[in-house]
Amino acid sequence: MKYRSEIDGLRAVAVLPVILFHAGFGVFSGGYIGVDIFFVISGYLITSILISELEEERFSIAHFYERRARRILPALFTVMLACLPFAYMWMFPSQLKDFAQSLVAVVFFGSNILFWRESGYFAADAELMPLLHTWSLAVEEQYYILFPIFLLLAWRFGRNKVFWSVVVIAAISLLLAEWGWRHKPSANFYLTPTRAWELLAGSICAFLTVGRTLKSNNVLSVVGLAAIVFAIFTFDGNTPFPSAYALVPVVGTALIILFGRQGTWVAKLLSMRAFVGIGLISYSAYLWHQPLFAFARLRNLTEPSHMLMGLLAVASLLLAWATWRWVEQPFRKRKNPLLVTQRSVFVASGAVGAVFVALGLAGHIGKGFEWRSSGDLNVASLDERVMVNHGLHTDCEGEFNNSTNCYTSLTPNVLLWGDSFAMHLVQGIMASEDSVPLQQHTMSVCTPVLGIAVVNGKYREDWAQKCLEFNEQVISWLRQQNSVDLVILSSPFSQLLGKSVLLDNGELMLDPNVRFVADRILNTAQKIRETGAHVIIVSPTPRSGWDNGQCLARSLYYGMNEASCNFALDTDTEYFALLRAVADNVAVYWLHEDFCENGTCDVLQDNIFIYRDSGHLSKEGSAYLGRENDWLENFRLMAN
Repeated sequence: MKYRSEIDGLRAVAVLPVILFHAGFGVFSGGYIGVDIFFVISGYLITSILISELEEERFSIAHFYERRARRILPALFTVMLACLPFAYMWMFPSQLKDFAQSLVAVVFFGSNILFWRESGYFAADAELMPLLHTWSLAVEEQYYILFPIFLLLAWRFGRNKVFWSVVVIAAISLLLAEWGWRHKPSANFYLTPTRAWELLAGSICAFLTVGRTLKSNNVLSVVGLAAIVFAIFTFDGNTPFPSAYALVPVVGTALIILFGRQGTWVAKLLSMRAFVGIGLISYSAYLWHQPLFAFARLRNLTEPSHMLMGLLAVASLLLAWATWRWVEQPFRKRKNPLLVTQRSVFVASGAVGAVFVALGLAGHIGKGFEWRSSGDLNVASLDERVMVNHGLHTDCEGEFNNSTNCYTSLTPNVLLWGDSFAMHLVQGIMASEDSVPLQQHTMSVCTPVLGIAVVNGKYREDWAQKCLEFNEQVISWLRQQNSVDLVILSSPFSQLLGKSVLLDNGELMLDPNVRFVADRILNTAQKIRETGAHVIIVSPTPRSGWDNGQCLARSLYYGMNEASCNFALDTDTEYFALLRAVADNVAVYWLHEDFCENGTCDVLQDNIFIYRDSGHLSKEGSAYLGRENDWLENFRLMAN
């Protein structure tokens, strides 16, 4: 097919926003749509080649996969190899175990499935996963395992029928994505069935252009570029994706492919040397950026500065050029004497892949090489200090249940009700009174407020509906208990502000104000009092803007000053304003007063980690604060 320099320029438009988005530059809030642009371009280019070869009756599955191996694997294996020493040196055992699993998944192009399975509220921070970005490569390769075979089998029925079959499959995939973001958001994001339509959009462009002539159109190509730019700067993490919203960058890319050929304004812009140059190295740049950013975040105590991340973004382009020059080009152009034949490519790919699989299995079986140490410090002990805190048991994290693991007595005196910010209070409550008859009813991202639930980000209407039902089940349970005399509510209640919320009447409400949410909290407190129990709200912990638990763990591991993890207390926040609005009618225990003095929050006290992550108390921190401050006695005194 004829080379189109504007397509390489379009690759630059795709990769730069992705890099800057992952670097943390908020202005590029929709930079992630660069991946969707890549999908369309890939579908177009690969399908164009396949159609040409099928029409000329020279298509070979083996030759197709050889080209893919030469294109994808050398640079990918190079980046994976470069990650190994840094992962071993800088990752804690749980992180290294996850990394080891990702090595295996990448080799088999299944990393999208791995990251989907690992996703969730308590999943490891995505920004610390060096190979997270390979999910998109997995989607592409899964697509290219099946799509060429489909074309080969269907081609006998004629190009026109194959084209309409592709259109129908693309439409089904888009409809599935529309269903998926509402009901299975994580699977919707990572898995191929809901991403296939984006690749198929490129394939449709190939059917419309290969062997045919479409007139260039300045207006349509400009509209396409404007759509892409619009998505980059206006979409954000709350935009459901992929969904109908993804039509904006996908259709925009298709318009440029179809109508932005040489001579148009868009083609002249995208064919500029800078854009084409970055486009040529875009694959390697995409491979390098995430490991650089992830390891920078792993090695720093707090979030790296914008200057550092900007320098690393530039470094990703420099490394990309070197990889393109000395790795990509020699292998693609058969300049490597060891990989001239098709057989040698497959054998070498299998051998190198087997080495990574072996290393990955060793890391998995060895539990992230937890025997490693730093001086007198065992690294595994740091993992234990920042492990997830579900409260009494993992059974108590999700839906309403009466599991024996979620209570300490058949006749509980104390009910702990809320989300993960209630879960992390358990150790402190029990440390302040070790024989307390306690019942835990908690659900992540479910504020303990009757009749209202957040609808935001990946927590969509189905989750909000479950939250509404969960809270109704808790209050119904409480009405049937004669033993409970104290109900402890906790959550970052402010998550109900500035978002969409689902009300118990089925109404979807946008951006409820402080007074509205405060009234709902007071109503919940009144419903609790009607059961004969007293009620107290425990405020969430103050936030620093970084992961306090990881900061402390790294400070010990690297021998750095843990005081760098302390932060200034900010009382001018939504949750402070909201809880102040209810404090005259419901007792509020201000958790920050236990460890913040003179405007500074000390996150390490008596060698105890107060936090496990950016907001939740660690198990040892919760126990320490509860014991030192007589939590349960104070809760009862304040609630009475």
